[in-house]
Amino acid sequence: MPKLVKRKSKKVGLPPGTLLYVGEKRTEKVTIRIIDYDETRLQEKEARTVEDCFPYKEKPTVTWINIDGIHQVDIVETIGRHFGVHSLVLEDLLNTGQRPKMDNYGNYLFIVLKMIYCNGKGSEIAAEQISLILGSNFVISFQEAEGDVFNPVRERIRSGTGRIRKMGADYLAYTLMDAIVDNYFAVLERLGEQIELLQEELIADPRPETLQGINHLKREMIFLRKSVWPLREVVNGLERGESALIKTETGIFLRDLYDHTIQIMDSIETCRDMLSGMLDIYLSSISNKMNSVMKVLTIIATIFIPLTFIVGVYGMNFKYMPELEWHWSYPLVLLFMAVIAVSMLMYFRRKKWL
Repeated sequence: MPKLVKRKSKKVGLPPGTLLYVGEKRTEKVTIRIIDYDETRLQEKEARTVEDCFPYKEKPTVTWINIDGIHQVDIVETIGRHFGVHSLVLEDLLNTGQRPKMDNYGNYLFIVLKMIYCNGKGSEIAAEQISLILGSNFVISFQEAEGDVFNPVRERIRSGTGRIRKMGADYLAYTLMDAIVDNYFAVLERLGEQIELLQEELIADPRPETLQGINHLKREMIFLRKSVWPLREVVNGLERGESALIKTETGIFLRDLYDHTIQIMDSIETCRDMLSGMLDIYLSSISNKMNSVMKVLTIIATIFIPLTFIVGVYGMNFKYMPELEWHWSYPLVLLFMAVIAVSMLMYFRRKKWL
């Protein structure tokens, strides 16, 4: 499960603009992939060095530079310096605990998103920060590690289907954001299945494991809400902003993306309400079980009260107790005690206490 609060103690006391990676410790190699295209041609390659990306800054075609791994600060610093990215942007880019946001720096836009996906077959959520630098003719995407949800976008670029090869870098940035948002629906669908299973278990046989599952899903929903809620502001800012980098044609698609974020927020709120209701049902079920146990114990204790009284009376060692000398006194007392117990059980059943 991703942490709700990232540790930033390493940056305490450092001056603004200090480039320091804040995130999970990684040792894998940083890979840089370049896709350069226009309506008629396509070039795709893996860069051997950072310098291989430099010629694409001024090219008239649309270039997507995807960097898998931001733990090597020198690579991020080099490419950021060449493309004119501010040091404060690079500092935020290296901090994986950033809130989703969008900053306009005039000749480029800085966008931070959270890519969320289910890890394995369960409801365990994995999260990764995605940072986008949108320029007039390029998009640079920074990921924490290799692996993402952008393969459908790559296939559309390679096949030339749709309008992506006919549009500019702003539309490419939109498609990357749309791929991330669409994957939220898949994550919510997986979590919804887990909620339905918990509901069935809650009705059939609530156990302590059920409570653990409810609390786990509530924590996942809190993290999802924390990741998606600011995304509305990001998309709304791109749609309604006055940046010359966002064309009017792309604004229509951003409006649709904004609607998707609203749908996701509604789904998250619905799931949160369901989990809160399930928690109340679980507590009520446990309380009812406890009440049933206490009712049975109370009935047993009530039945034994008169029996204990009779046994106590005949347990006294008085000399003049004529019943002690009777031949049938012992079975008669046992029979009388049995009649009392049966009569009380019948009375409790008639009152529907049993």
